[in-house]
Amino acid sequence: MPVDEELATLSYSHGEDRPLLNLTIGDLLHRTSSRYPNRLALASRHQSRRMTWAQLSDAADRVARGLWSLGIRRGDRVGLWSTNCIEWVMLHMGCACAGVALVNVNPAYRSHELQYTLTRSRMKAIFLWHQDKRADYQEILERACHGLRLDLQHTIYFDSPAWPALLDAPGQLPDRVAVEDVANIQYTSGTTGLPKGVMLTHHNVVNNGQFLAHGFHYSELDSIVVPVPLFHCYGCVIGTMSALNSGAALILPNWTFDARATLQAVHDERATSVYGVPAMYVAEFGLPDFSTFDFTSLRTGMMSGAPCPVELMKRVLNEMHIGELVIAYGQTETSPVVTMSDASDSLEIRVNTVGRAMPQTEIQVISTTDGARLPIGMQGELCVRGYAVMKGYDGDPVGTADVVKPDGWLHTGDLGVMRADGCIHITGRSRDVIIRGGENIYPREVEEFLYTNPKVGEVQVVGIPNERLGEIVVAWVRLRPGAEATEGEIREWCKSQIAYYKIPEHVRFVDEFPATLSGKIQKYKIREFEIEARGLQSIATTATA
Repeated sequence: MPVDEELATLSYSHGEDRPLLNLTIGDLLHRTSSRYPNRLALASRHQSRRMTWAQLSDAADRVARGLWSLGIRRGDRVGLWSTNCIEWVMLHMGCACAGVALVNVNPAYRSHELQYTLTRSRMKAIFLWHQDKRADYQEILERACHGLRLDLQHTIYFDSPAWPALLDAPGQLPDRVAVEDVANIQYTSGTTGLPKGVMLTHHNVVNNGQFLAHGFHYSELDSIVVPVPLFHCYGCVIGTMSALNSGAALILPNWTFDARATLQAVHDERATSVYGVPAMYVAEFGLPDFSTFDFTSLRTGMMSGAPCPVELMKRVLNEMHIGELVIAYGQTETSPVVTMSDASDSLEIRVNTVGRAMPQTEIQVISTTDGARLPIGMQGELCVRGYAVMKGYDGDPVGTADVVKPDGWLHTGDLGVMRADGCIHITGRSRDVIIRGGENIYPREVEEFLYTNPKVGEVQVVGIPNERLGEIVVAWVRLRPGAEATEGEIREWCKSQIAYYKIPEHVRFVDEFPATLSGKIQKYKIREFEIEARGLQSIATTATA
């Protein structure tokens, strides 16, 4: 067989050879502002605030000058700990114009996790609100900082005089920001170990946004309802960067996801696109007055962030008027999207696969045993190479080298099959990550936290299928000799210390764990037991893309 024929039968594909942009986020913002100065750029409906592209560009420059006035310089880190709001986007853009790396802090974090992020990130300033309905952020921050020596020099509350003062402060913009500079650090449970700071450059996210906008067929006439969190890549790249590249308007329906607010935003704003993880669409369909909302303006949208059930996708296509719904696959380490169906693809591709390789992106499927590239149609680990691969894990060269190999291939830890047409079907995960409603949860992190409970002797955490969220967290706990505890007690103990989505939905007390002869815990047996015991067999076998 000739070499080219042989290669054609192997699981390898390369996206279109479209030109890469050599622009920073600030460059792109200013370019879009000059093209569409008076068009709507951003609407925060829950704050009753709107900005044109010219206004957003001006606000970003004001934030950048304000950061300079605080002594923040190119290459420094600034934290942003907030739910979705207009200030989030202003600071995102302002940090980019200042050449500052924005550190996204999950609003669900509590003292244990915040302390870890503050220490690891070396941020010099943090921006936040004093409190909201979910948490007293000032109190959590003070508790997290207690007794620590940190690089943190400035705490700026959006709901205090310090924020408007920063916007009016005299300062200057940096002489140069490079496309290879780190624009964003996002803490993810990743593929191994405790949360790692994924460093994404301007080049990474600007170009991912460019190709996303092309895949959606966006223009300045589009408006995108974004109910997904901005601290996540889904919001601050798939949302913000695709808008920045096209001139489309970004519509924020609420501080956090609210099904009714999302549909009302589509209805009122005559939106052409809407985003969500599967659980969000399920909640929207569950509204008793779902049929009263007008979806006829919708053209496209995305379902991503967790395995997408085929039947749910069909409902979104048919009942929400989203004829050009697309599915995407990626991870924070890949900026994030590496495969995507196109808005013009057939229904079969869009409901049965996560699409094909994005432009300037290589995809291969390899054996999990010997690393050899597999034939088309065989399951193996997905690997990615190209512009979208992260700069690395912050301060962790060993962790980076474990994921990104010397030949440039990033090993995703996800299992999939490549079809003859280059489209990918995701079949599972080779590494132990739970995805709950689009949030990545690494079991070891939850286990190590639970071990700090004085009653816990041994613990194993797994994910089990859930119809609404995709997966939920279950903990098997062996108590210390003589200790007594209830499921409610363990869950209550978690509430003030770790994010709500990491708290086990179920706790089962056991005397032993299934293990191999060598003593290695067999987590798959724990999962199988829970599926059987809780009658989840039908959910576990639900077809996804």
